[in-house]
Amino acid sequence: MAFEVKLKYLHIAPRKARLVADLIRGKKAEEAQTILGFTVKKASEPVLKLLNSALSNAKTLTNTDAKDLFISKITVDEGPALKRILPKSRGRGETIKKKMSHITLVLDKKREEEIKNKKNES
Repeated sequence: MAFEVKLKYLHIAPRKARLVADLIRGKKAEEAQTILGFTVKKASEPVLKLLNSALSNAKTLTNTDAKDLFISKITVDEGPALKRILPKSRGRGETIKKKMSHITLVLDKKREEEIKNKKNES
């Protein structure tokens, strides 16, 4: 069973948040927590909170342990941009877009067959 959680309107540019998402894509949940704990990026804290929320949902709803779950999908999409004006010389104004992100994280269980196939291939 897949557990999907979303974080909307995060005030971090999607390009910067994708750097953190790429670090944990496809990893086990426990390993991803460790990676995010030691990552020195502004986006690592909200992504870690999102992962912990997904793990809590999994434990509450189906009594699933964190070591059985992995991150099957994580996407960072662009949200709305706040438009601000920065004054420039000669009475001009320059527009600045303060970008936002929408992050979607999906946790899934590793199936017994997939684990056996990987062991047989090794």
